[in-house]
Amino acid sequence: MTAIINELSRTETLSLFALAAACVGILVNNFQADGEPLIASLALSGIAFSATYSMIRWLGPSFMKAGLRGVDMSKHHKREIPECMGGICAVVYLLVIIVFIPFPFYKDIVAATSGGGNRDVVFQIENVQQGRFLHRFPHSKLASYLSAIISLQSIALLGIGDDLFDIRWRHKLFIPAFASIPLLVVYFVDFGVTSIVVPIPLQPYLGELFNLGFLYYVYMCCIAIFSPNSINILAGINGIEVSQSIVIALLLAINDCLYLLTPYPHPATDSHLFSLYFLLPFLGVSFALLWHNWYPAKVFVGDTYCYFAGMVFVVVSILGHFSKTLVLLLIPQIFNFIYSAPQLFGLVPCPRHRLPKFNVRTGLLEPSVTPWTPERQPKPLVKTVMLLLHRLRLLRVATDAEGRFVETSNFTILNLWLVWRGPLKEERLAVEITAMQMAVGLFGLFIRHRLALLVFKEDNWGI
Repeated sequence: MTAIINELSRTETLSLFALAAACVGILVNNFQADGEPLIASLALSGIAFSATYSMIRWLGPSFMKAGLRGVDMSKHHKREIPECMGGICAVVYLLVIIVFIPFPFYKDIVAATSGGGNRDVVFQIENVQQGRFLHRFPHSKLASYLSAIISLQSIALLGIGDDLFDIRWRHKLFIPAFASIPLLVVYFVDFGVTSIVVPIPLQPYLGELFNLGFLYYVYMCCIAIFSPNSINILAGINGIEVSQSIVIALLLAINDCLYLLTPYPHPATDSHLFSLYFLLPFLGVSFALLWHNWYPAKVFVGDTYCYFAGMVFVVVSILGHFSKTLVLLLIPQIFNFIYSAPQLFGLVPCPRHRLPKFNVRTGLLEPSVTPWTPERQPKPLVKTVMLLLHRLRLLRVATDAEGRFVETSNFTILNLWLVWRGPLKEERLAVEITAMQMAVGLFGLFIRHRLALLVFKEDNWGI
C-alpha cells in the first residue's frame, strides 16, 4: 500500500505564507537598520521552517517516483512513504546559512569599505587609492563561518550518497573525519588552544593546565566521527532521529543563552552567538521535518538528516569552543554506542536492522531478538557476560532446557527500554526516549556549570 502525500491545505498555505512574509519583512527591516544578526537568524529560521514544510509536501511524490521510498514496518497496514527527506532539510539549511552570511559581518563591511553606508567618512590622502580598510575586517571569523559551511556540505553529500547507494558501515564510518578537516584547520590557525584545565586534586602533579598537543585534535576528530554516527545508530521508530536532535539543539541553545544573558559582557559571547546562528535555522528545518516524521510518519528522514544533524553539533561545539559540553549532552548516544558495541564489532551476530519488533496482535513494540542455534552459540566469555547482563536486566536472554541460548534481545537502547518497560506503543516509546534525552541533557548542563565546581576552581560561565 502506498501513502500519497497531499498538497498543502488552504489553512497550511495561508499560515506558511503569513509566517514567511512576516519573516521577510523582519529581515528587510533589519537589514536596513543595524543588521542585528540574531534577529536576522530568527527570521531566516522561520523562512527555513516554511520552505522545508512546503518542499517536503511538494517533493514527496517525486522522491517516491525516483525510488526513494521505504516501508513503515511497525504498522498494521504496511505502507510505502517517501524516504531521504533529510536531504531537503540539509539543502534548505545550507541555503539559509549562505544567505545569512552578510548579517554577522554587516557592521564590519560598513567599516571596512568606503561605500557600504560609510560614504561621508573623510579619508586620508594615502588611503584614497585604497578605498578600503580591509585590515579591519574579521577575516578569521569569516573563515570559521565558511569552514563550517564546507564541513556541512561535505557531510550532506555523504548522507545523500548513503541513502542512494547504501554504503557499508566500515566504508562510511570515518568519512565525517574528512568533513571535519576545514574546522580543525581553522581552529588551529584562529584559536589553537590545546590545553585542558586540570582538576584540583591532580594539580599538584600536573599543574593547572595540561597541554594535550596534537591529541586534542585527535579528540575533536573523534567527536566529529561519533556525533553524526551516534544519531544514526539511535534510530528505528517514527520521529526519534529528529526529536533527539531537536532536544540536543535546544540544550545547546540554552547553554549559549547562559553566556548571553550575563549582567556583564562575557569573553565567550561571540563564540556562543556563532553557535546560535547555526542552531536556530537547524531548529527551523528540524521542526518542519518532525511535523511529518512524528508518529504516524508520513516521511522517513534517511541517513542524510542523521549525519547532517550530528555535524551541526560538531561545528558549533568546535568553533564555539565547548566540545566537552557537547559530550555531556550526548550521554544517551554514548551509552547506546557502548551498549551496541558487542553487535557493532561482531562479538554477537548483528542483523541488518535492529529496530524493535512490532507485534501485529497487540499493536505494541517489543524488543527485537537475535536467534541462536545449537550449532551456533556464543563463546564462553561472551556467554558469561550476556548472562550477567540478563541478571542485571540489561539484556533479555532465552535459553533451552540444556542452558543453550535460543534468542537474545538486540543491543540498542530502544530494545533495552522495552526490556525495562515492557511492550509499548511506538508513539509512547518515542515520547519516553525523547523525555529521557531531555532529562539527561539538563543534568549534563547541571554537571557542566554546577557539579564541575567540586573539582575545578571556577566555571567559565562565571568568568
